[in-house]
Amino acid sequence: MQTEYTRLLELIEGEIDRAIPSEPDAAWFRRFFGKLPSSPSSPIARALNAPSRELIGRGGKRWRPLLLMLSARAFGREDGALSLTPVVELAHNGSLIVDDIEDGSDLRRGGPAIHLVFGADAAVNDGNLLYFLPLALIDEFPASAELRLRLYQSYAAAMRRLHLGQTMDIQWHRSPEFLPAEDEYLSMCALKTGVLSRAAAELGALAAGAEPEAGERLGLLFESMGVAFQIIDDVKNLRTGNPGKRRGDDIVEGKKSLPVLLASGKDPRIARELPRCFAAARRGGVDAPEVEEAIGMISRTGALDAAEAKARGLLSEVREGIASLVPSREGAEELLGIFPFLGT
Repeated sequence: MQTEYTRLLELIEGEIDRAIPSEPDAAWFRRFFGKLPSSPSSPIARALNAPSRELIGRGGKRWRPLLLMLSARAFGREDGALSLTPVVELAHNGSLIVDDIEDGSDLRRGGPAIHLVFGADAAVNDGNLLYFLPLALIDEFPASAELRLRLYQSYAAAMRRLHLGQTMDIQWHRSPEFLPAEDEYLSMCALKTGVLSRAAAELGALAAGAEPEAGERLGLLFESMGVAFQIIDDVKNLRTGNPGKRRGDDIVEGKKSLPVLLASGKDPRIARELPRCFAAARRGGVDAPEVEEAIGMISRTGALDAAEAKARGLLSEVREGIASLVPSREGAEELLGIFPFLGT
């Protein structure tokens, strides 16, 4: 299975490079922008995609476009709707660029955040462009007008939901003493993190001709997978740190993660002390002593283990749902095989 995923990922990488090249030529500008008053100069052409190419070039597992392919294959489309695979990956990278500006993050995928390299103006512009380029890929997709409309609707709904989830996250960051309820947190994760997993699965299924109801059901299953993935990511941040980021930077951001909520529920004193730690960490950065103080308080309650158990439970439910929904055993196995690939 891993060998097949590697082959598919190589195909996906080629599609991403064609969708957003480092040095776009005249044909690329016509493809995505139509007839222009004049051809962009070479410096403009190089500058347009430079921020996104920098981020994309740093890596990433590309599991969202892989999920789109596997979903299409699971419903009988042999080519896995390959030409659509950049849709979710471009949107994801655009959201990372914008998210780092909003959070004031200084590190992404092992290098400086994109706005620190290219400036906030260029980063915002390129991050937003990555939200719109996917529409041209749907335009090009060889399908009926009815199917393309469904793809547009699915993608547009995902992007609206993504921004609603980000609003929730931003507002919670701005209120150090506010702790959302667990169901509010899970809703935010579904909207902010799970939404692109859902979009990938749903777009793939729809592109293969699946009924809209089946596409929606598969999308919801992978939305839950995205929530589980976010919880595991949050646990890793407080235990060892995430790849390309530093341990405890969620504390600096004042992130109301599930471990934070569970720890606060177990010991009300933690709910009173964490705002102080969040504020000090925001002032002093990830090396502030309050970062380790906060992590220690959370860890001692067993909240990290409890959060991870919640994530594992969600993943178990998703696996069962996939097995009962996907029409072929081979298609279900390919989708289920993505879980070890993600380290979940």
